Amino acid sequence: MTRPPTIKKQTSSGGVIFRKSGDAIEVVLVSVRGGRAWCLPKGLIDKDEDPPAAALREVREETGLRGEIIDRIGQISYWYSLKEELIKVYKTVHFFLLKFIDGSTDDHDHEVDESRWFPIDEAIGTLSYRSEKKIMQKAKEMIASAQKSF
Repeated sequence: MTRPPTIKKQTSSGGVIFRKSGDAIEVVLVSVRGGRAWCLPKGLIDKDEDPPAAALREVREETGLRGEIIDRIGQISYWYSLKEELIKVYKTVHFFLLKFIDGSTDDHDHEVDESRWFPIDEAIGTLSYRSEKKIMQKAKEMIASAQKSF
């Protein structure tokens, strides 16, 4: 008889980092899983860290870029399984909107295959996960409504 899976909770934080390029808005996506998935930069919140600090750190590590938090975008939650270990994980990810300060996408860490700027509409079409497409759409609306202040 097989034992039931262990259930764990994880909390992560990440962000949509953007810049103006002429009249266009560009955002950064990261490629993972051997280039098979494009997603938003995100990662686990460390023990003594709050979600905004984790978002700044994770965006810096995975994209090579430093940003300034403008606002909270929202959060997503989903389940995934670690089949070999019989673990089901309920993960919540907090997302923040970050204005680009400096850095180079060439300086990303080993956890991602590539970090690249995209026009925001192209990024929405490129993202691999529906929940992250919704986060990016909300970020686009937030940028558009606050664009005069950038």
